[in-house]
Amino acid sequence: MVLISVVCPHCQSDAAVVKNGKRAEGKQRFRCRSEKCQGRTFILNHSYPGRLATIKQQIVEMSLNGSGVRDISRVLRVSTRTVLSELKKSRTTSSGERNPVAAG
Repeated sequence: MVLISVVCPHCQSDAAVVKNGKRAEGKQRFRCRSEKCQGRTFILNHSYPGRLATIKQQIVEMSLNGSGVRDISRVLRVSTRTVLSELKKSRTTSSGERNPVAAG
């Protein structure tokens, strides 16, 4: 038997992570019970790469470097809809101010 330590991707806690059922596709779902996360659920292995934080960051970086939506979609193997929604999210910073570089 092999034990794998599961770490929460939001708060990086490993002590408060418990199993929380399975998705319809059969993938294991986990729940973090730490005070920081307040019961967030997550999956370790996503089937769609557009859900990964690294891909989301690459979308923003490629758009800042002048790549078009279709180019980003083709290179990262995600849909154009994913690229557009991520770029819309990145237009505003966490403080609520508009990001002048990403705005256009």
